Amino acid sequence: MATASHQTATTPVTHPRKATTPVTHPQRAAAPVLGLALAALATVVWSGSFVTSRGLADSVPPIQHAFWRWVIALAAVAPFGARRAWRQRNLIRRHLRHVLLASLLGVAVYNTLVNQAGLTTPAATMGMIMAASPVLMAVFERLGGVRLGARRTAGLLTACAGVLLLMGGGASFGAGDLWMIAASCCFAAYSALLRRRPAELDGTGFLFTTFLIGTAFLLPVQTASVAVQGGFTPTPATVLLLLYVGVASSAIAFFAWGRAIALIGAARAGIVYYLQPVCVAVLSWGLLGENTGWPQLLCMALILGGVMLGAGSRR
Repeated sequence: MATASHQTATTPVTHPRKATTPVTHPQRAAAPVLGLALAALATVVWSGSFVTSRGLADSVPPIQHAFWRWVIALAAVAPFGARRAWRQRNLIRRHLRHVLLASLLGVAVYNTLVNQAGLTTPAATMGMIMAASPVLMAVFERLGGVRLGARRTAGLLTACAGVLLLMGGGASFGAGDLWMIAASCCFAAYSALLRRRPAELDGTGFLFTTFLIGTAFLLPVQTASVAVQGGFTPTPATVLLLLYVGVASSAIAFFAWGRAIALIGAARAGIVYYLQPVCVAVLSWGLLGENTGWPQLLCMALILGGVMLGAGSRR
């Protein structure tokens, strides 16, 4: 019996190849916008902290101001970060050197220097000096191998020129300004450390840990300050200002700044940070009644233009 293999001719089905168009994920596309918004939020809130530093200068010693600020901030962040930090305790121990350095520079030293400067330096001048931080942030980023690009560099230089003109038009340097220069260096180094935070460390847990360690760093000098200078008498005004710097300027602003750097980098967030002297000038005008003339407005326009230019792409 002959068996004939019957084969049916089949034409291979070819599916039309779809055009390969780049897919932009909504979350990835929204990251730069969110990062810029968070950097702006932190900058605006921190601008108010310079006013509070001046407001507390006569009633709360600088070290005690810093200590109670971080005690309040620690209590504000604990419900969100304590459990996460405990779950990642082995990771934190593995990266302890990084965590300790961030706690020292960003928590213990930076704000203590700002408070010390607030004893003699006007709030507007403090904001102008702190505007030098973005330059240092960009330097740290470049040393870390990050290309800034021509557009971002141009925005950085434009905003920097506006700050320098603003300072030259009315800022007079005194002894307290040196404390602010040191504070700006600490803040820039802290921002660079945030950029290099190990990816496996949870952001909120990391924030809680740095607050906790930074407060522990301040405890010995807080004890010495109370022994030498005496404690301060809480009043409704001092408590309100400490709550502002503890909750808004520390818990909220530091979380926003850390998240912004994770999304857009320290150099790009630093350009937004140039808005700080503008914010301080507006607050001084609105809360203290200080006049703002045309030269200051022109310098602010330069700063805003530089921020808008540098906040775009890296090209």
